[in-house]
Amino acid sequence: MSFFAKEIIDEEWGNYFELTEAGYGALIAIMAAFLLAACFLSGRAEEGKKLKFSTKQLVFSSMAIALATVTSMIKLIDMPMGGSVTFFSMFFICLVGYWYGLKSGLMTAVAYGFLQLVIDPYIISIPQMLTDYIFAFGALGLSGIFSKSKYGLLKGYVIGVLGRYFFTFLSGMIFFGSYASSYNMTAPVYSLIYNGAYIGLEALFTLVLAALPPVDKGLDRVRKMAVFR
Repeated sequence: MSFFAKEIIDEEWGNYFELTEAGYGALIAIMAAFLLAACFLSGRAEEGKKLKFSTKQLVFSSMAIALATVTSMIKLIDMPMGGSVTFFSMFFICLVGYWYGLKSGLMTAVAYGFLQLVIDPYIISIPQMLTDYIFAFGALGLSGIFSKSKYGLLKGYVIGVLGRYFFTFLSGMIFFGSYASSYNMTAPVYSLIYNGAYIGLEALFTLVLAALPPVDKGLDRVRKMAVFR
């Protein structure tokens, strides 16, 4: 364990673990492999098909990013150490994966992550930046796994949100774990609760709204406009 992480003894914050250079490298490699594996599985499922971006797809994907960006600025709850309950911003990114599949969803979500990094940065290190922005927001593109499934939008949204939660949990545990002792918690528990609070609340609101029959019909009509010629 000492090769990948070392224990920091701090009288004020309590003991916690900090990754070594090897640990940071391993973390980034695991995250990259996670997203690349998703792309590979998508490619196997759609073998023989090339990824093409039509004008319509570019327009709808750009609209989704724009809507997600605007709604991300409407923060219903703003957390002190980063993260917030927004006006359904994650949902718009997940829509792209639902419309066009996993590869397009991941590419759009990663682009959105870079945009969030520019607009609202909270950076303490390069690994933390990659985890909180590129990988966490990029994981929203996992919604494309269920693009052709029944109730694919709801299932895709859930898997995309869980993907983001996974990476924000890692970030909270590794990079912000020193704050856990202030709340008499261990770093994993602190990260689970802290990140689960704002991500889970927004996800709950979104799922309730998306399940309403008028909204569901409207979203189905938008999907037909986005996908079919």
